[in-house]
Amino acid sequence: MAAVTWKEILLLTGLVVCCYWNSLSCGFVFDDVSAILDNKDLRPSTPLQNLFLNDFWGTPMSEERSHKSYRPLTVLTFRLNYWFSELSAASYHFLNVGLHAVVCVLFLRVCRLFLDRTSSLVAALLFAVHPIHTEAVTGVVGRAELLSSIFLLAAFLAYTKSKGPDHSIVWTPIAATVILVAVATLCKEQGITVVGIWVSVFPDLSVAFPPQRHFTLPMLMDTMVQVFRGKDGFPCTVLRTLLKLIVLVISTLLLVIVRVQVIQSQLPVFTRFDNPAAVSSTPTRQLTFNYLLPVNAWLLLNPSELCCDWTMGTIPLVETLLDFRNLATLAFYSLLGVLTYHSLQHGHISAKAVIMALSLIVLPFIPASNLFFPVGFVVAERVLYVPSMGYCVLVAHGFRSLSSRGKLKKISWLLMGVLLTTHAVKTFSRNWDWESEYTLFTSAIKVNKNNAKLWNNVGHALENQHNYESALKYFLQATRVQPDDIGAHMNVGRTYKNLNRSREAEDSYLIAKSLMPQIIPGKKYATRVAPNHLNVYINLANLIRANESRLEEADQLYRQAISMRPDFKQAYISRGELLLKMNKPIEARDAYLRALELDHNNADLWYNLAIVNIEMKDPSEALRNFNRALELNPRHKLALFNSALLMQESGDSKFRPEANRRFLVYVEEEPDDANGYFNLGMLAMDANENEVAERWMRQAIRLQAGFRSALFNLALLYSQSHREIDALPVLDELLHHHPEHVKGLILKGDILMNHKKDTIGAKACFQRILHMDPTNVQGKHNLCVVYFEERDLPRAERCLQEALAMAPHEEYIRRHLNIVRGKIAAISAAGQPLAPAEDATGAGKEKNVRKSSPAESFDGRGTSQSKELEGSQPDKRTKTKSTKEIKDIEKKRAAALKRLEEIERILSGD
Repeated sequence: MAAVTWKEILLLTGLVVCCYWNSLSCGFVFDDVSAILDNKDLRPSTPLQNLFLNDFWGTPMSEERSHKSYRPLTVLTFRLNYWFSELSAASYHFLNVGLHAVVCVLFLRVCRLFLDRTSSLVAALLFAVHPIHTEAVTGVVGRAELLSSIFLLAAFLAYTKSKGPDHSIVWTPIAATVILVAVATLCKEQGITVVGIWVSVFPDLSVAFPPQRHFTLPMLMDTMVQVFRGKDGFPCTVLRTLLKLIVLVISTLLLVIVRVQVIQSQLPVFTRFDNPAAVSSTPTRQLTFNYLLPVNAWLLLNPSELCCDWTMGTIPLVETLLDFRNLATLAFYSLLGVLTYHSLQHGHISAKAVIMALSLIVLPFIPASNLFFPVGFVVAERVLYVPSMGYCVLVAHGFRSLSSRGKLKKISWLLMGVLLTTHAVKTFSRNWDWESEYTLFTSAIKVNKNNAKLWNNVGHALENQHNYESALKYFLQATRVQPDDIGAHMNVGRTYKNLNRSREAEDSYLIAKSLMPQIIPGKKYATRVAPNHLNVYINLANLIRANESRLEEADQLYRQAISMRPDFKQAYISRGELLLKMNKPIEARDAYLRALELDHNNADLWYNLAIVNIEMKDPSEALRNFNRALELNPRHKLALFNSALLMQESGDSKFRPEANRRFLVYVEEEPDDANGYFNLGMLAMDANENEVAERWMRQAIRLQAGFRSALFNLALLYSQSHREIDALPVLDELLHHHPEHVKGLILKGDILMNHKKDTIGAKACFQRILHMDPTNVQGKHNLCVVYFEERDLPRAERCLQEALAMAPHEEYIRRHLNIVRGKIAAISAAGQPLAPAEDATGAGKEKNVRKSSPAESFDGRGTSQSKELEGSQPDKRTKTKSTKEIKDIEKKRAAALKRLEEIERILSGD
């Protein structure tokens, strides 16, 4: 048994790299989207044990919609990729290419058991470049094939070491074989039958007889006849072989039992669109499934036209015995029978190579053949990855036969060189098809125009690019190719909705709904209704519930979907959202609780339930449910943001550190969302950390120009920090984007009047408020204050009278009116003239004012005023008294600012 040299390893690896290096530029396409992008099992936040509870696509095995494909070790490698590079597709493709190179080396090692050095290398080279492998290597989900093949070949090699020098049984390799079979099964299901039968039976019967007595079927029959006649016993080597086979068969059966328990004795639900022959009657089903065998064989022989999807109408059904395609089926079985008979009838080394090649072709393909149980596809190129090993062995064996004849040696080498070159070029070219979903599905349409799924998938690719007009053309073509395809009509409806053509969208959804099975009371639909088809009820309900008058109709559709499949989680979720909109929070809560019974580990559901709790005015329960969502997914963005907001709004300082931490995690996840930075700024303001608050507010404004709440609160922060001048440019920016921002105008007017002494600018601010809202008491009162500052006492008096008429219960207005009237009376008593109304600035009047200690002043209720107004009382108040009044005014000013801040915080969502 010749070993593999380093030169051969480098040759194979280099050839693989040359053929597949361009796959590193490919993205996630086709099934990769579900297995990688949409699979939560890859995320570090998902518990590791979920990999062993869910199927290959991340769906719990207990759910009926599960695909029942149990490949936890393959998913584990995806998770390792995610840990290394998250969703960088290049790392996933790089690992696939490396695994393919490993398979090629192991395959060469196995070929050395029954082929000579040159032929085995030819077989490995052909396997390395065969175009049929692009789906398994370039498609990331094909990693299941690669990993299963590695452990399959390793199990084969381990089993060959189970025979000692004295023909005794070596149990360590047997144990290793069992373990490798189990590992291969956890990578892909085919490990149960392929490894358990192929590795256990065929290799051992070949080595059970000594070299001088090569195993043949007649020899085995003759031995059994002699045993039954009592003339002879089984050879000792055969008895040992049988003992090893019993151990391996029992182990394989145990694996089968465990596998059946994992899928809970249920096969996945497939529709006639996935596999039309599976739901056809006899003899159509049998004739079609048998015809698929020569179709797969032809793909190995001539991989010139490859297609990523062979479902639906790709291969028309074989409905009668008169269909000429039955000749291909007959020819395939005849060739298979002749090769099998030849291999079992003769004992030379050539026969052993052929029987091994046939076992590699047939046995791994059985689970995907549809002959014993239906699968979710008609033809899938990636399942030919292991069978192609047998094909490569047959080609290499034929090459050896030809090259051994002197006249044909050069021709055989020339033909092999052409074959390897053309296959390598085809493989390299085929990789470009997998660059994106659009390139993949358009290349498939060139091969097959009768598959509605391909037209749909091109439409999906264009839809993902927001090219809805072009996508609609492909979706409509899909409905023409397959008029009864429910999914195609749903796609048309969704695209019409994206184009804001609601009427056409509803009509398309209604067509799809009419194709669904009609409801029969008491009838269970779970076994014949595909879960994705039930989305027609969800989509239609989501469309019509935009009309407030049709909410009950939408609810009826949700309930109809639930009646057809009680475990339809999305129906409960969507119905919960609708019930919340219908102001039925208790029923919405019940809907979400029912969904949680189906999926208790769904962080989104706990989040939705928390939103319902908020609507039910139960913030403590809402916070508990937010926390449950974060336990399942610590980086759940919406749960982080809303729970932190709930903590912040509670006003409880003990929540402040945790709320701050959650907002920080949120901005790590959403670094471009200004709302996260704004709320961090609000928390910092609550904690009187002004510099930190300023930094966060500035970041929010940088990300979102004209951020209303951030601009106002930043200006308010400057005002509170006695940096009123710094607040003015911020207020100017606020009023530039939001010229009707009343609180901004009030604050700007206050700063202009009290710190810039700009009564004209302040008056303009307050007049603008009254122009927008003549009933605004605060703006009216502040304008009155401006008149007072301008020494226009008559106008100030009239203004305050109007303000008091607008708000007769406001005591501070009445008090200020009395101050003005007192001032007017004092001036009149002194014989001094009142300032003319047209002298708005009061310039030159300051010297006429009597020097006296400050008396009563406006208290600034709602105005943030701090400037004192002269009173009319005699100079009897001490300096201490005046200072106390000034401090009281400052306190009132701070309280007014605090009230403004609280109001702005409450309205921060506007």
